[in-house]
Amino acid sequence: MHLFLLYYAAHLTFEGIPITTVAKHDQVTAMQPSRTDARAMALLSTLFFMWGFLTCLNDILIPHLKNIFDLNYAEVLLVQFAFFSSYFVFSMPSGRIVERIGYARSMVVGLLTMATGALLFVPAAAIPSFPLFLTALIVLAAGMTVLQTSANPYVAILGPPETASSRLNLTQAFNSLGTTLAPKFGSLLILAAAAVPLSIAAMHQMSAAQLHAYRVQQASSVKTPYIGLAIALAILAAVVALFKLPAIQYAQAHAGAHESIWGHRRLVLGAVAIFVYVGAEVAIGSFITNYFNHPDIGNLPLDQAAGYLQYYWGGAMVGRFVGSGLLQRMKAQSLLGFNAVAAALLVTASMLTLGHVAMWTILLIGLFNSIMFPTIFTLAIEGLGPLTGKGSGLLVAAIVGGAIIPELQGLIADRVGIHHAFVLPVLCYAYIAFYAHKIANRPANQPPSPA
Repeated sequence: MHLFLLYYAAHLTFEGIPITTVAKHDQVTAMQPSRTDARAMALLSTLFFMWGFLTCLNDILIPHLKNIFDLNYAEVLLVQFAFFSSYFVFSMPSGRIVERIGYARSMVVGLLTMATGALLFVPAAAIPSFPLFLTALIVLAAGMTVLQTSANPYVAILGPPETASSRLNLTQAFNSLGTTLAPKFGSLLILAAAAVPLSIAAMHQMSAAQLHAYRVQQASSVKTPYIGLAIALAILAAVVALFKLPAIQYAQAHAGAHESIWGHRRLVLGAVAIFVYVGAEVAIGSFITNYFNHPDIGNLPLDQAAGYLQYYWGGAMVGRFVGSGLLQRMKAQSLLGFNAVAAALLVTASMLTLGHVAMWTILLIGLFNSIMFPTIFTLAIEGLGPLTGKGSGLLVAAIVGGAIIPELQGLIADRVGIHHAFVLPVLCYAYIAFYAHKIANRPANQPPSPA
């Protein structure tokens, strides 16, 4: 049977291109295809949805854990620091995993690791322990790093190079669908399911036993959602394991290329752009609930304020679907520059106003965030050829900006107030506009010459 499958695969064609087999991974291998595999894109879009959903649940955890453990902004934003610093720590090991076992198996490893991290939320809530919550987030993010290191470049090279940015924007739109649905899910099953939070003054008047009982009661609302997510991730891992994704020879055949990636300025500047983009996007999302809870902005209860996150992430989803079409008609760097300037102006407007104007200008930023990550990613790896794997590893490592910039904004908020702490995202968007301008006038990365 195994020999028959090898013989059968050897005579197939992939999107009109002859394909061969590679015994090392028992996968179909092809040069970069001239058309996109729709079935593979559909499956990959599901993966993008799941990691977007889980990432955005952090925005619900932040106000919830802040109240449970009586934390200030800098302390509670260790949630994002633990989560996104894992991208930096695990990006290079993830790249080696992809090189060793291939894209498809790496996706399975990533999903199972994420399921393990989700299950760790159960003991973290039962104790309850803030350090154990952070540990669960680190394990969850480690799996997500493997998933991103394999899935992002795979989508970029799954079809013609000229539509790579459009293709990655389309899958990222499903990522944004996950981030749009997660706040509603988290608000109903975590914030609303918990008892009405007590004031800090009331908590300080409790005995140690009463405080522990209160924290156990509040933290218990986290258990059921994360158990369900762990089951969903395990099922998705099984589906990916059974689905025969075509392996792209363009990226894998020369995975051991030894040339340094640091000489490719477009890539290196792109890594900085990914760093500040993820940092700004995560910082804004992390602060929205507390921002709208502020008396001068929305004066909303935490569960109602969290509901507005769906508009921030929903704007990103709409923008990515629209952007996927626009990028087939205009230069990627031009659209990136326009969106970066628009986002910077909207953050500034929110800082200078109060009430509903401040609320809706900050929410509208999601629409302009939309195409930034996938567009920067594809521009940065364009032309790398056999260095694509190493380049994508560097870009995934740069996601650590989501750990550092929100923490810095938390420190600023503790000193000058939450309203004016948004100056940091303004600087981030200014750099992205600079990157888009520089890219417009520079040639693509040049792949290394064959030895």
